[in-house]
Amino acid sequence: MTPSPDRPDRVRPAWRRALVLAVLVLAFVLLTGMIDGGVGVVPRRLLDQPVYVLANALPGLLLALTLLALTRRALLSFGLALAVEGLVYAVNGLKVANLGTPLIPADFHMIGQLDKGGTHVLGAYLPHSPGPYLAILAAVALVVTLWRIEPPMLAKRPRSRRLAAGTLSLVLLATLLAGSPAWAKLYNGRMLWLEPWSASSTATHSGLVSSLMIYHLQYGKHDRKADPAAARELIGRNDEALRQELQASGIDGAQPDIVVVQSESFFDPRILNGYQHSELTPNLDRLARHGISGALHVPTFGGGTIRTEFEVLTGLSLRYFRNLQFPYLQLNAKVVPSLVRTLRAHGYETVAIHGNDPSFWNRTSAFQAIGFDRFVSQSAFPSSASNDGQYMADRGMTDEILTQLKDSGPPQFLFAISIEAHGPYDTIPADPAARDAIPVPEGVTGKDKLELQNYLYHIGHADQELGRLAAALAKRDRPTLLLFYGDHLPALTGVFQTKGFVDGGDMLGEPGTWLLVDPRKAMAPQHVDTASWMLPGRLLQAAGIHDTYFALTQVVGPELAGLTRAPDAPPPPESAQVQQTDREMSDVALLRLNGKLDTLLFQERLANSPAADTPTVRASAEHGTGATQ
Repeated sequence: MTPSPDRPDRVRPAWRRALVLAVLVLAFVLLTGMIDGGVGVVPRRLLDQPVYVLANALPGLLLALTLLALTRRALLSFGLALAVEGLVYAVNGLKVANLGTPLIPADFHMIGQLDKGGTHVLGAYLPHSPGPYLAILAAVALVVTLWRIEPPMLAKRPRSRRLAAGTLSLVLLATLLAGSPAWAKLYNGRMLWLEPWSASSTATHSGLVSSLMIYHLQYGKHDRKADPAAARELIGRNDEALRQELQASGIDGAQPDIVVVQSESFFDPRILNGYQHSELTPNLDRLARHGISGALHVPTFGGGTIRTEFEVLTGLSLRYFRNLQFPYLQLNAKVVPSLVRTLRAHGYETVAIHGNDPSFWNRTSAFQAIGFDRFVSQSAFPSSASNDGQYMADRGMTDEILTQLKDSGPPQFLFAISIEAHGPYDTIPADPAARDAIPVPEGVTGKDKLELQNYLYHIGHADQELGRLAAALAKRDRPTLLLFYGDHLPALTGVFQTKGFVDGGDMLGEPGTWLLVDPRKAMAPQHVDTASWMLPGRLLQAAGIHDTYFALTQVVGPELAGLTRAPDAPPPPESAQVQQTDREMSDVALLRLNGKLDTLLFQERLANSPAADTPTVRASAEHGTGATQ
């Protein structure tokens, strides 16, 4: 007699149910390893390193057991848990294919962005073929079928043991996801393989799920407490250089307007083998002959724009805040010390400009905390601001910058974020013929060739708009400083792996480019390699605005710039002196973000300096270092 779907097979002995459950557990562990495919967790490693294989499957097992207690159906429960795992691995595959790096715990913050403009941006990375979606539909149909026809394995009554077991598995799963320290005894670099500089290597050895748990438990904690004594030591050791920095003069005459352009995925193609002698960015080259430019080290690769953006706007290196993978989504402070607030303290009107949904990346709230007076976003652009490819063309952003600039009133700070060159790079541009005419290096073919041509097509427009903007600013009666930089390298992983870079570097640590110019006044060209969190200090220096914290970033910057790189990049070699300065600067940064790097910290070393009691320095301390109090 076949049992009904709602009645368990009561004649089945307990040992048989236990055997079925054991088989399902083993099958789940092995299937997880097969789906993962990492060398450390594939099924054959169950005998020689079972901890790796079991740890990678454990979160899914806990979910399956919790579902079993609720539904009493074994195949349904384990199938659902396996489907959830499969979804995580599918998303990981998409990220690896498009950005070259696997999932990290901070990526799950993006779930909250799907209803805030994120669907448009993230949806562009989804597969274009129907296969994956048909597989999802098939999985849903299978789940519904199992729910209707699978006989319960566990009896409905008595419920006490079943509920106790379900509660235990749920509590274990909840504490694991919450990051309970007890789980760190399993998910750590001693028990499992951990390379904290490389999520990819960690996922390969420990499995993707284990690597997510390791990073969650290791880097999901609050940052360490700052050591004020170490901060004082750094400031004291650089006392003389800091005084000179605070007394340096900037641009002649009145306070200049300041225009900053964060150009999506922009980098100088000449750092790539095959393009060493190319002239793909003529306007950047021309302006660099009359300004300051060089390599720009940034804290991300292929995506994560807000990481670079945060560093430029605040002058804080994310290297010192390991738990802030997506700062705009994770910071809860209502007031964040920043370049914007320093400029406001000196009478500037501050405006952000971006031709996209303002809520994406939580920019609406983040820009309020950082101190912008206004945020001009997509809905405020004129209807003539059309797309080129997937996103708004850079010419529309240039038009809006020129519209926002005023010829009278207080000095202005405009921070413009472009989006035309955003990936993925498989969309059709407005002028496919111009795209197809762009030459590519030998050996780049197929999909890689198309993506490279699309990318170069869009940054060609970025370069054209840079030239147009500089020409317009040069005709203004008011002085203007123009800062232009790329937020990160594009995720052209296939191209980068095929051709490599001129300096032999890794794509995750390869720098982008930056330019600072006074369009009305030619200056002797300077080549300066720096990092994104040091740009605001350089900008204030050029504007003749003195701020003690930003001045310090310029003093210590030269030896620390090369340490800034994507989270997955291998670390560069560091001397003992650089390591010490790096540790001390981390204390300074922690104190500043927490609103504790106040006037007294600077006056302790600068009390005898004439610059220490000027209105400029006092305003700098009051509006910068104490901003979050």
